[in-house]
Amino acid sequence: MRAHRATSRSSIDASNVAPERLRATCDDGPMRLADVTTALARTDDDVPGVVAARHFVDRHGAAALRREGGPEHLTASCFVFSPDLEQTLLCLHRKGGFWVQFGGHLEPDDRDLADTARREAREESGIADLELLDGRIVDVDRHDLHDGFGRCAAHWDVGFVALVDPSAATAASDESDDVRWFPVGALPDALPSTFPRRLLAARDAARRSIGTPVRTDWPGRL
Repeated sequence: MRAHRATSRSSIDASNVAPERLRATCDDGPMRLADVTTALARTDDDVPGVVAARHFVDRHGAAALRREGGPEHLTASCFVFSPDLEQTLLCLHRKGGFWVQFGGHLEPDDRDLADTARREAREESGIADLELLDGRIVDVDRHDLHDGFGRCAAHWDVGFVALVDPSAATAASDESDDVRWFPVGALPDALPSTFPRRLLAARDAARRSIGTPVRTDWPGRL
């Protein structure tokens, strides 16, 4: 595992947040605003989207953690790869009609963003013992949502990574129509526009974490 490289951070810091905002929680559950701001502040500035996410959370406080807090809020997701990082496990999202990584809203009992990503991946893949690779944030992606997502207008999705044996039994949840492994270099056509870029960034982060050279020859690499 590589050492976590120190970089400059934005001004968002738990010590700079008003006490009443630190006490606020996600739906009064165990996830504290301070835990989220600290996780984002500790993430390298060059991780895609993290600087903008810090500013978003700084502006909106605890409301950024709740789906009831406004039309834009945080979610967390998990990019699942095979141990050799050649395959990825995706779900066919029922509302979106596209293949995507596992993820969703923060829930009252989630301890932190990583816990949300782990829980969602377990629920939506059917793999009950799935664990995150190292709990590091690998990207943050803000994306607009269509009317089929109800009052949610945009998500600030915080991405994590897990490694899973492709022989593990999988099962689609009631939010998906299918769960399937795909080669990273041969993804299905029905994907969110930002997904290929996010997947490659997550794969590269996983390679750095496990000490494997980063490939640069994937078809369609940006």
